[in-house]
Amino acid sequence: MARKTRIEFEGAFYHIITRGNQRQKVFKHEDDSTKYLETVAKYKEKYGFALYAYVLMSNHVHLLIETGKVPLSKILQGINQSYTMYYNKRYRTAGHLFQGRYKAILCDKDEYLLALLKYIHFNPMRAKIAAPGEYKWSSHVSYTSRQSKDTLVDTEKVLKLFSGNKSAARKLYRAYMEDTDVHIGKEDVYATVDQRILGDEEFVERVRGKNSGSIKGRKRAKAYRLPEIAGAVEEIYGVGLKEIRQRGKARRLTAAKNMISLVASEYGYKNKEVAEYIGKDPMVVTRHLKERASFRGEIERVVDYLKGVKGNV
Repeated sequence: MARKTRIEFEGAFYHIITRGNQRQKVFKHEDDSTKYLETVAKYKEKYGFALYAYVLMSNHVHLLIETGKVPLSKILQGINQSYTMYYNKRYRTAGHLFQGRYKAILCDKDEYLLALLKYIHFNPMRAKIAAPGEYKWSSHVSYTSRQSKDTLVDTEKVLKLFSGNKSAARKLYRAYMEDTDVHIGKEDVYATVDQRILGDEEFVERVRGKNSGSIKGRKRAKAYRLPEIAGAVEEIYGVGLKEIRQRGKARRLTAAKNMISLVASEYGYKNKEVAEYIGKDPMVVTRHLKERASFRGEIERVVDYLKGVKGNV
């Protein structure tokens, strides 16, 4: 399968994940982590991009970058090649240090900046290594401490989202990070369109306008909750969720079940999630999805209804 082309334009905002080749460690000692951050700083000054967050794990790196005039591919090429040369020389190795294809998800900055910040800074805690405030190789402390001397991260724009007063902003940032009701999981930051874009329909259309390459797929990063999708289906088909969850093979009941599965799939929901919601076996949902081509017009009808309802709220 041919690789998808990078989506690149000035002002693009990316969540980058770079992994060690064959999951090998890329940071064996603290000196390595220091060297990597020095390398990022060197290319940040050279290419003029903004860095909002980072975390260095033993075998991979997360970066949150907004590009300027220099495209992301050139930025990452510079960082990765420079650090690889250092690593190979220090450890007397040769060849690729990082996987050949880093992951770069183009994100809607207005919608996902804070969520991605939280997701990235909680990486060490998810790995059961340390809490965000106790982990040295992350940008979290740049946001929480007035004494932080880390000039690598562009904290100002983020803190202003909380408050114009820096002291108050840091306090509110800490509260956001500690808020257990605001859980950011993989399903939130990887629910992409065409495996490359994180954002709603409007954002995807803006990206399409800036990108000459094709962007396939209609998954919209769960722009609508499953109850909203079920509500739209009920309005159009006259079949409620209670009926759908019951046994029955009536034609209108089958059509409504199909449509919830198909529309939920359009918005990035997994078969298991949909199956649990409608009270059916995941294999039933899988069978529904095989009929997608036959129901394209009906799918669009439900999608248009959802857009209309959301647009009138």
